Amino acid sequence: MPTPQELERKFWDALADDRTMMLGLHSADEGHTRPMTAMLDADQPGSIWFFTVKDNAMVGQLTDGHRAVATFTAKDHDLFAAVHGTLLIENNPAMIDRLWSSSVAAWYEGGRNDPNIVLLRLDPDQAEIWESASGLLAGLKTMLGGSLQRDVRDKAARVDMRH
Repeated sequence: MPTPQELERKFWDALADDRTMMLGLHSADEGHTRPMTAMLDADQPGSIWFFTVKDNAMVGQLTDGHRAVATFTAKDHDLFAAVHGTLLIENNPAMIDRLWSSSVAAWYEGGRNDPNIVLLRLDPDQAEIWESASGLLAGLKTMLGGSLQRDVRDKAARVDMRH
């Protein structure tokens, strides 16, 4: 059974490998999340960054320190997470430069100085993280009429992400 710390480490490793998250605001009128590409910075571990544009509906609803949720599914579906925290607009030019890449540049005709760029920072404070209970052993258990409830329960944790 993995500890919450082990699950958190696995989450950060998986997120660094496959950076797609579904991001949304708590209590937003739209009530839905949208796919965003997560960016990580080694100098600020624990924060998740997202590039977007000024006319993104979520940006228009942001207030200082708005609560947000981001969900994540690892590309091999062996890890899942629901991350809650504070979402802020942080258009620091130095951070934009640090996170800039050719994949980000493809979205902005004006480059780093495009007037429509908005950089968001998610500061997670809690998460629920699950490891998949699927696989060969789980398949055999279900074929033989066994239950996976304990396996799932033993591979999940509520994680305090404030470090």
